[in-house]
Amino acid sequence: MSKRVALALALSAPALAATLPSRAVLSGTCCPGAVWTPDSRNLLFLDGPPARPATGIYAVSANGGEVTRRFSSVAFFSPRLLWAVRPGSGEATTLERLADGRRFTLPTRGADVTWTRSETRLAYARSETTGNFDRRATRVFVADVFGPARQVVTLYGGGIHGWVNETTLLLSGKGTPAARDRDLFTVDTRTGARRTLASALSFRGVSLSPDGAWVTYFVAFDSAPRNGLWVRPTAGGGARELTDFGAYRWRDARRLLLIPLRPDGRPHVLREYDVGRDAWRTLGDLGDQVRQGDWSVSPDGKKVAYLSARDGNLRVLTLP
Repeated sequence: MSKRVALALALSAPALAATLPSRAVLSGTCCPGAVWTPDSRNLLFLDGPPARPATGIYAVSANGGEVTRRFSSVAFFSPRLLWAVRPGSGEATTLERLADGRRFTLPTRGADVTWTRSETRLAYARSETTGNFDRRATRVFVADVFGPARQVVTLYGGGIHGWVNETTLLLSGKGTPAARDRDLFTVDTRTGARRTLASALSFRGVSLSPDGAWVTYFVAFDSAPRNGLWVRPTAGGGARELTDFGAYRWRDARRLLLIPLRPDGRPHVLREYDVGRDAWRTLGDLGDQVRQGDWSVSPDGKKVAYLSARDGNLRVLTLP
């Protein structure tokens, strides 16, 4: 173990961290997969009988309290809750603008839809359904809302990771079916211009910062210089290897939260990496563990919601 990694692990030990107080906002082992509303005031979750009178998307305040039904229909909703996305039984997916009910369809074949931050453009990928994943062709399409889709790139064994900005996508994949390595790259959907950020056997946990300026990812089972947890600017430039490893989420455009791997059952610790200062700090421990990696950061970066391994409740804590 290197001195840097040993120091990082020592600093994240629970004995050196104060416990962060949290509040149970849903009890009775309900509900996995809760997501924040855009205003950071509430959490949305899917539920139904016998706990609720009907199946739907329900809301609870981040402070706890009354549970109300937000959406009576079940769909995939855009991050800003401007759109409902309803895949059909065939190729067509229906997208409905919630403000006025206006709809259009795209031939996504049930694929996920990835929105720009303005939610006026989207992207989706259609992959071949047979053969080894590493050799399957994936075709990436983009569309303006209410407009037709057009293909912008074909890759193999990869897919979409998000929008860097309103016109640029972050993707990973191979250029040919027989290639060994994948590229992590951006593509300008207007001009087709590409920028390769990194190459490796595979990329895991790829996550863009909220402003698209940074990307974090980890590489495993490759050569030693490539393996590790990395953060790098999407505009180009050198990567930094982070000195800890675990589950991570972006807090805001410059701060990354990380829960270090704790295989011994100790309480999970919450750490923060500042990309501007290239510095870590330990925020505290949960006095608990996160169940099945189920945790999320509010859009304003002030709170964390997590599913408690101790009592099964959905809990919320305020970040320092």
